[in-house]
Amino acid sequence: MVLKYKSYWRKSGLKGKWGDIYLKELDKHKPKNFLEIGVFCGVTARNTCEYLSYTNGNDFKYIGVDLFGGKIIGDQNEIAPKFLKNQKFSNPLKNFYYNFILKENLNSLESNENFLKKYKDNVSLIAGDTNEVLRKIDLNNIDFVFLDGGHSYETVKSDLNILFKGMRGKNKIILCDDYGKESYIAEVKNAIDDFAKMNNIEISIIENRFAKILT
Repeated sequence: MVLKYKSYWRKSGLKGKWGDIYLKELDKHKPKNFLEIGVFCGVTARNTCEYLSYTNGNDFKYIGVDLFGGKIIGDQNEIAPKFLKNQKFSNPLKNFYYNFILKENLNSLESNENFLKKYKDNVSLIAGDTNEVLRKIDLNNIDFVFLDGGHSYETVKSDLNILFKGMRGKNKIILCDDYGKESYIAEVKNAIDDFAKMNNIEISIIENRFAKILT
């Protein structure tokens, strides 16, 4: 059984069918120890933890890395998604609820910790630039990575190099967003293509959106 992706009244990059496609990819590989780069408002993190809990009980680990409003250390040309800056919602009720009642920044570390508190014993959220913090994470036991953090060529290439070095030869999965035409970002695709060529590996394209790499 594959769970349905829920939006939880928060912003997410995996809208419509894309969340369900993402969960199906998890169900194909059934990870136990998970790393997400680019937590944003925590919707994918929550859905991931629900899936990990459903398949592993309490025996799973989720690590989420994001700037959470902090400073960029690496590529200074990196541009954060606009919704993280202005937090405007097309739904006026959402806009009023989050911006005027709760006055809550959905991308903040505090907001994400509260949103994931059901799984607090299994969750580790790390605030920082991946150019710095990713090198400090033990990748040996990571089964699955969802890469949707910085979208500049330099950041994507750096993240992939670090991940592949730590996971190489273990037959684990790195799933990259924004590769195919359904959510195409040129810098992301170019970085992934160059990385694959440099390491002589093949990329699997999922639904004209995601690029899947086997380490």
